[in-house]
Amino acid sequence: MRALLAGIAIAAAVATIAIVVVALDGISRFARTNAARAFGSDTFVLAKVAAPGQISRQELERKLERNPNLRRADLRFLDRTAGGRVIYGATASRRVEVAAGSLSFDGASLIGATHELAGIRDLAIERGRFFTLGEERQARQVVVLGATIVDELFPALDPLGRKVRIAGRGFEVIGLQARQGNIAGSSLDRNAWIPLTAYERAFGAPETLQILARAPRPDPPAATAEAEGRARTSMRARHRLRPGEEDDFDILSPDAARGFVQALTERIGVAAAPISAMALLAAILVVANTILVSVTQRTREIGVRRAVGASRAQILAEILAESVAIALLGGLAGVVAAYALVGAAKGAGLDLRLGGSTVAWSLLAACASGLLAGWFPARRATRIVVVDALRAE
Repeated sequence: MRALLAGIAIAAAVATIAIVVVALDGISRFARTNAARAFGSDTFVLAKVAAPGQISRQELERKLERNPNLRRADLRFLDRTAGGRVIYGATASRRVEVAAGSLSFDGASLIGATHELAGIRDLAIERGRFFTLGEERQARQVVVLGATIVDELFPALDPLGRKVRIAGRGFEVIGLQARQGNIAGSSLDRNAWIPLTAYERAFGAPETLQILARAPRPDPPAATAEAEGRARTSMRARHRLRPGEEDDFDILSPDAARGFVQALTERIGVAAAPISAMALLAAILVVANTILVSVTQRTREIGVRRAVGASRAQILAEILAESVAIALLGGLAGVVAAYALVGAAKGAGLDLRLGGSTVAWSLLAACASGLLAGWFPARRATRIVVVDALRAE
């Protein structure tokens, strides 16, 4: 019974370790996917201020005062100087109400974009399509909707081909985005995408544009760095900046998105490591107590074996083998439990994977725990005085 309870403790610890690793991997992949959709994995951004939340208030005020707004003329200049090495697109956004029939959705993020954006970022178009160059030039009133807006406005209807109202104008729904979740606290499912020309017709020219860019073929990675350098050089030439003069615009590189994902994973890992360590420590104490009680009950047996020639090393190896066997069997049970939990999570729609390396490391941690737990009881068994042990009852 004591061995069974010790095995269960190890199983719980191993299952905890495996699930923590699986969860971290799942969160990291989810964050990478969403970051690629929000920023583009090989996309860089040119803006008046690219990352206002990551600089001090004084620096933000300085940039807002110094940096000029980015206009259509800047985008046209960048296109002319791209030389086939950079693809540019532009966006402008604002909060609006989107309505259909008697239903309305307040707080939608309306994004006016150029048609090139579909080739720059993964927009996760699940059904339908993005708007074309012709529709952009004609300022056609067409829209691509995010999943949350669709759920609110068309709970029992197919939205494709239907009309929604934005700023008092009718827009035809031509595309639907897949559900994407949140990134940095902002929902990606509340977006509504329309041609930038239609956006300007409804709201006037935006104060400043956000220009997104990428290399036509970002593989190898050097192509992205070259494209970013060319964009920076072109923008400096456009703004007539002298050599050595500070940029009067911001560039948010793909490394920023990767850095966000890494920072997120590291923060979660800081909390996950102590949880796994505490579970493993509790299991080690349970196994150590089990083996210690076993040694105490077998004092006479150990004395007899020592009297007929068993060495201290043999007694030590026997006790450690028992401890490792309990831990390994418990570890195998924990891996089975982890597989069951991951399977249940997949059935619920979560993308979790229990890899072979995670299983191997979990079983190795179980065996190491068995050795640590059995070391003190084994050393105590080797120090038993033979005469006293033979007298024990």
